[in-house]
Amino acid sequence: MTPNDRATRCAEAMWAKDVASQSLGLAIADVGPGTATLTMTVRPDMLNGHGICHGGMIFTLADSAFAFACNTYNTLTVAQQNQITYLSPGQPGETLTATATETARQGRSGTYDVTVTGSDGRTVALFRGLSRTISGTHFDEDQP
Repeated sequence: MTPNDRATRCAEAMWAKDVASQSLGLAIADVGPGTATLTMTVRPDMLNGHGICHGGMIFTLADSAFAFACNTYNTLTVAQQNQITYLSPGQPGETLTATATETARQGRSGTYDVTVTGSDGRTVALFRGLSRTISGTHFDEDQP
């Protein structure tokens, strides 16, 4: 099995159980070893009192991209710590894209940076996630 095949199978296994991401209309645009790109269109029910995308929705998009990126090695991995910096508001109806990239991975710990961009390419938010592997796998690699 290639690393890309493993990453894809992990994403498929996680997506099947990820009711939160599915209910928000998130979509996986790309996944590979240590990387993931997810998108979300800002719906009216995602707007805050200022008429812009609620920060919690942007955080969720970034967190989901982080989760898919750090789970591409068929080892169950969870968040240990996350932080986000908002730079530009998400606008109603626009599609936001979160691209997660592995910065470091050693032992059971990993560091992932996520950039959330707007439809016009501007940076909406910068997110850093620290991961920790736990016991278990997403699928049995001995099964086709």
